[in-house]
Amino acid sequence: MFEVFRITLKGIFRDRVFHGILVAAVLLPLVPSVSQLSMRQVTELSITLSLSLISFILLLLSVFLGGTSLWKDIDRRYTFSVLSLPISRTRFLLGRFLGLAAFLLLAALVLGVVACVVVSITAGNYPPDRPVVWGNVFAAIVFDALKYILLVAAAVALSTVSTSFFLPVFGTIATMLVGSASQQVYEYVQSPAGEKLTPLLRQCANALYYVLPNFSAFDLKVNAIYGVPLSGQGTLLTVLYFAVYVAMLLLVATVLFSRREMK
Repeated sequence: MFEVFRITLKGIFRDRVFHGILVAAVLLPLVPSVSQLSMRQVTELSITLSLSLISFILLLLSVFLGGTSLWKDIDRRYTFSVLSLPISRTRFLLGRFLGLAAFLLLAALVLGVVACVVVSITAGNYPPDRPVVWGNVFAAIVFDALKYILLVAAAVALSTVSTSFFLPVFGTIATMLVGSASQQVYEYVQSPAGEKLTPLLRQCANALYYVLPNFSAFDLKVNAIYGVPLSGQGTLLTVLYFAVYVAMLLLVATVLFSRREMK
């Protein structure tokens, strides 16, 4: 499994898609200049733009690398040669996922360091009304990475049943959109306005809320931008939610991949 992990990381650094996505990272040094457009909250805008750009880059990486990695292996018949060796399909799949997850963490770390330098320069030139809480900024970047690792797990699960890249890529995008809106939909259904919906529709919405991923729980941008204290219990529950949901997705993926016929 370690060998698959190593090959996955090596392949990502050679991937043209990865090189193209990295071009977006050059926009980070431009954040201080853009932040000056805000006359009062320059530092806050700098944090907002930096975190948003990091989130956008991680989203592209998780969709295009997570959604196409396994499909390209099967399409190029690389999987056949690897699985002919004394390695199980489960270890192969887990090695692929761990390689993608490690790369996302590495990308988040590098981008986070650059973002912190950018925010530090901005805060030095335009001192904010409230001090920057660096712990919150770090937590926002880490939880953003966890969110997209969960998305990669969903992409890998979709790849195990797909014969083309359309289902993993567009399915991953749909998962991201639905998971980002699930909390808002749930709150609407539970509100007085949601009582106008039919009981069946409300039950379906509640059921989907617990089945689909809730990406809103990983969003700590407000805490990073305005220095709002983090909830220790909330962050712990989010980490547990991440671990359980990823484990369930990988369990389903390994079962489906082990039963898939390779032609």
